[in-house]
Order: sequence, then C-alpha cells, then structure tokens
Amino acid sequence: MAVITAVETVDIRFPTSLSLDGSDAMNTDPDYSAAYVIVRTDALDGEEGHAFVFTIGRGNDVEVAAIQALARHVVGRDADELLADMGETARLLTHDSQLRWLGPEKGVMHMAIGAVLNALWDLRAKRAGKPLWLHLASMSPDEIVALLDFRYLTDVLTPADALAILRQAEWGKAERIAALLADGYPAYTTTPGWLGYSDEKLARLCREAVDEGFAQIKLKVGADLDDDLRRLAVARSNVPPGFPIAIDANQRWGVSEAISWVSALARFEPAWIEEPTSPDDILGHSAIARGISPIPVATGEHVQNRIVFKQLLQSGGMQIMQIDATRVGGVAENIMNLLLAAKFGIRVCPHAGGVGLCEAVQHLSMFDYVAVSGTLDGRMIEYVDHLHEHFVTPAVIRDGRYVAPTAPGAGTQMRAESVDMYTWQGEALAATS
Repeated sequence: MAVITAVETVDIRFPTSLSLDGSDAMNTDPDYSAAYVIVRTDALDGEEGHAFVFTIGRGNDVEVAAIQALARHVVGRDADELLADMGETARLLTHDSQLRWLGPEKGVMHMAIGAVLNALWDLRAKRAGKPLWLHLASMSPDEIVALLDFRYLTDVLTPADALAILRQAEWGKAERIAALLADGYPAYTTTPGWLGYSDEKLARLCREAVDEGFAQIKLKVGADLDDDLRRLAVARSNVPPGFPIAIDANQRWGVSEAISWVSALARFEPAWIEEPTSPDDILGHSAIARGISPIPVATGEHVQNRIVFKQLLQSGGMQIMQIDATRVGGVAENIMNLLLAAKFGIRVCPHAGGVGLCEAVQHLSMFDYVAVSGTLDGRMIEYVDHLHEHFVTPAVIRDGRYVAPTAPGAGTQMRAESVDMYTWQGEALAATS
C-alpha cells in the first residue's frame, strides 16, 4: 500500500509581459503563471503526480492557497484506493460541504479541485505506464461512465446516452490509435496574433505559420476596430487565399457591440469568433450566434463547469467547444464536456494558449478522437510556442500537428530547475511617504 504523504504547491510565474507574449484586448500585460501541485506518496520508487492551474500573474497565490485547502482530503489516504475509483475521489473533493460554499463547482476552488485531480490522473497514468490519452482510451465505456457526475445534465445527457456514444466509438479504436501515433493531431497557432506585436512581426509570423504546416492561425481583436481591420488585412495578405484565420475578442464586447464589430470584420471571412462576450452570458452568446451567422461562435476556456457548457449548447450559443485543461474540475469533467459536444454534434477545438496548456489538453483531444467522437474533421488544438522547454515531456509539433505523446503520465510535470528558477518571491512593497 502506498500512502499520499503530501500535496505540495508552488507559485510559479514567468515574465511574459516583458515581450507582450499573450497580450490581448482584455489582458494587456500577462505573466504566464502556474499554481503548481505535486502529490507525493511514500512508495519506494518516489512516485509523484504533477499538475497545475494556469493563471496570468497576480492572484496566482490565491489559487495556491485554494489547492492547499484541499490537502486534508488526500494526505494520509491510501493512494491505491484513491486512484482505483477516481469518480469517488472527485466527489470527495467537490462534496466538501464547507469548501463547496466557495463555488459551488466554479471559480478558484473548482480549479484547485481540478489541479489535485489532474495530479492524481498523472500519477495513475504513470503507474499504468501509458500517456494519459492512451490510458483513458484503454478504459471500457462502463469504466469511463463510472468516472462521471451526471448531476444537472440528465435532461440532455444520461448515463445511457454516454454509454451509447462511447460504445459506438469502440469500432475502429485500434486504427485511430495507430493513426495518432503515425500522424499526430492537427494544430492551429495563435503565435502571430498577439495584440502587442507590430505589423511586421505579424506578417512574418503568419508566413512562418503557413510554412510550418499549421491548419489555421488566430488573431486577437477587440481593442480598436481600425487596428483590427488593418491587422486582418496584413494577415490575409500573408497567407494563401482561403486560409483559415480565426479571431478572438477575449470577452471584450457586449452583445450588440459584438454583432456590429464582427459584422465589420466579416469581409475577412473569419473561421470563428472566440469569446465575443462574458462566458456566463448564455443568452448573449445565443443572440450573437444568430446575429453573425454563418460565422461560428467558439468559446469555453473560461466556462466554469459542465452545466454552463450544457446551456450554451442548448441555446445554440456555441458552435465550437473550447475546453480548457485547467478551468473545470479535472479530467473527468472534461470527458463529460466532450460527451456533451458529441451529443450535440459540434466540434471541439481546445484552448491551449498558456504555460503547460498545450502539454495537458492534447491528451484530452486525442482521447476524444480515439474513444468519443472518432473524427478529426474540423478539429484542431491551439498551439502557442511559449515555455514548453520548462516541461519534462514538452508538447512536440511536426508539420503543423501535435505528435502523440508516448511518455507515461499527463505531460504536466515541470523541470525541477524551472520550478526553482521561476518560483515567485513576491513583490517589493511600494515606498510610502
């Protein structure tokens, strides 16, 4: 028997604001950061699980504190029991009647729960000797459904529905695994599109993205309409005719403003508009989708739980689901989101624009292809070429596609030297007179 001996947390921040990497209409000076968690056991081989919550700087310490508040639920517990029934382990964390008041199932505490659960999934996949995507895909449909919490969802997705989707995907599973290992998973890149970049840099990065084989590029918009018109013209002139260019407003607009702004940009044929308004405004998304059709609405990186995803799908406010590996309550809730997308017949193109998100979310998309949707049609994972060198098994892109990971685990373990170098030491107090 192995016992969980510690849940350690570290506040890690990278100074990406210095080069304006990650800058957009709402987040003008992001410092890509991670509330990093390590679940340790007393096993002789020193087995550990690693995960994180992605933030962009200030407030990362709040997320660290939330993770620390959960340690009492797992420290001292039998690791074998926790890992054997990850559905029950998730309920152990989400059903804390006092911590639940801080959500429920949303915000800082829910993201902290996701980090602890993702670290346990990393540990479980390492024990299985498989990358997380393949470990999940090797589970039976009944085992997968046993992980899931169907509360608040059975009006649109029942356990029987989920089983039917998963059982249908059993056909051809071995061939899809082989295809992933041979050819990888399609990617698109946001690297050219940050608002803080010059037109010259934008043009160069657009050309490079095409040369590198990416299926699409994405540009940030929403700060100034004239700038957006100019930048989209620059991008269009530096990619082949018809090449997909998505746009992302990062929640900048109200409903009417979103419709008028996107309509003004429609001449550039955007592949989608991402996060046009508040992620909580379900009816607003629905109105925007009707107002800008046929341009699809993509959202999800700030959607707080499976219930909001359900409502966005029910209302027609989302045509492309963008799951995020660290926003909701861990791997199992994102499996539920993938099943919701399959039930409604929409494609999933995950958010992956921050430190470690490419490493983490590729496993979910690859599992989706193998065991849920069974298709790559119109599907791609975001890629941004920042900070991958800080991970033990970094995401690898070849010819515009994610190379399927083969190392055991979830890909979320950071290098020890990077943790040491970028652990936050705090800000100096401002001088007072």
